[in-house]
Amino acid sequence: MSNTHPPVELDAVIVGAGFAGIYQLYSLRRIGLSARVLEAGEGVGGTWFWNRYPGARCDVESLDYSYSFSEELQQEWDWKERYAPQPDILRYINHVVDRFDLRRDIQLNARVTSAIFDETLDRWLVTTEGGDRFSARYCIMATGCLSIPQAPTFSGLDVFKGRWYHSANWPHEGVDFSGQRVGLIGTGSSGVQMTPEIAQRAKHLTVFQRTANYSVPAQNEPITPEQLAEVKANYGARRERALETHTGHFLIANDKSAMEVSEEERRKEFEFRWKGAGGGFRMLRAFNDLMVNKQSNDKAAEFVRSKIRATVKDPATAELLCPKEDLPFGTKRLCVDTDYYQTFNRDNVALVDVKTDPLVEATPGGLRTQSGQEYPLDIIVFATGFDAMTGALKSIDVRGVGGQHLRDKWEHGPRTYLGLAVAGFPNLFILAGPGSPSVLSNMVHSIELHVNWLTQCLQDARAKGARRIEAQQQAEDGWVQHVNEVADRTLYPTANSWYMGSNMPGKPRVFMPYVAGVPAYRKIVNEVAADGYRGFEMA
Repeated sequence: MSNTHPPVELDAVIVGAGFAGIYQLYSLRRIGLSARVLEAGEGVGGTWFWNRYPGARCDVESLDYSYSFSEELQQEWDWKERYAPQPDILRYINHVVDRFDLRRDIQLNARVTSAIFDETLDRWLVTTEGGDRFSARYCIMATGCLSIPQAPTFSGLDVFKGRWYHSANWPHEGVDFSGQRVGLIGTGSSGVQMTPEIAQRAKHLTVFQRTANYSVPAQNEPITPEQLAEVKANYGARRERALETHTGHFLIANDKSAMEVSEEERRKEFEFRWKGAGGGFRMLRAFNDLMVNKQSNDKAAEFVRSKIRATVKDPATAELLCPKEDLPFGTKRLCVDTDYYQTFNRDNVALVDVKTDPLVEATPGGLRTQSGQEYPLDIIVFATGFDAMTGALKSIDVRGVGGQHLRDKWEHGPRTYLGLAVAGFPNLFILAGPGSPSVLSNMVHSIELHVNWLTQCLQDARAKGARRIEAQQQAEDGWVQHVNEVADRTLYPTANSWYMGSNMPGKPRVFMPYVAGVPAYRKIVNEVAADGYRGFEMA
């Protein structure tokens, strides 16, 4: 479609076909609104379409990281493992799309380049890279929090004679590491998941680490038919209990402080979380004050360091893998692994500290550090993360009232009302973005909460005859202040994490997610709706 043709008229354009975009399409159809999902990739699935690297796996349990809107869907789908691998999640998402006949309203290979608000029509003009144009009353950004990879910035990659890959744009056909000398840059969640997988196949693996992070064992295992039957018999109750937890996970939380129990009881609780209770994010719920009390946090941090030292045989390597004392436990995204630390006991694996001797360039034969040390490599893998939470939105030319650019408004950090809307950008909504629990919660739960809330809001606006819904500047200012005040009561802002934007050079340091928890957030947004959408103008 060329620009000479009139734009396709719709009630809503949804940008992104991951968990959020798919459920939003389903929900808008249910209330009789016409919608089209525009997806940059050649398949649905969002982050689970792009992140196909070896070992890619969800760090939230599969029985919770799934939709709850359809009882039939819950009953018919059988998860195979406690933590689902990427191919299983992608199969699930495709099943949902086909089961609810959503594919006909999803346009693939349609990267959105601009979304411009027409103040006379109160509509958004949305344009794709291919020149397709859409006019919609509502523009709903389901662009995801981890969808714009941080591009490698090394000089010399053009002369490197081997191959290089980024974890977030992995070849569909996979990569054969057999007989290869591999360098892996980055030790966040992707790097931690890839390390054991690559080590098993490569001739040699060199892991380049700048900052050691905490990783806890997933204790992943197959879900037995008996376990599955028991969950399905009580799925509703499981979901209800999850809604009342801080993160929207089905996790047992301890209501004691780490400082009010004996050393023996503390260690016993940590051991239970590490092993007995099933590993993963359960460690963050070992005591009720780990994220607000530095003394309690120190106890958890030291426990994890003791586990690293007990697992990794070479003392020097173990110390390099131990996070420093100035990084509180859990303030950077906690990694959930299978045999990560054990992998450094292999003869074909080496760990290199690039904080003391930074990597400066690629050479024809590998990578070189500042001191001149060269590492010969056949393959370089970048697991260097994302421009988190704001990258996808700022990559689109979004213009609101008076032609204001969203990227200009967010120059000093993201500003939203409830994480859902932005003052000066009427009829534009964001799903599970900055200013909401988002990445600090079970994302699928937070997505369902936002979609349900927004769908009801649009239904209520239609009943009122309103053409325009806009967050008020005062409400936005108050919410941004509240999000920061809540964060400042915790240890989160003390870490240089992607939650703060610290992994992107030049990005403002602002704590982006809402840390008060899922129940507190749900109560607030429901009260806003009950109070006639307080903080919004509907006209």
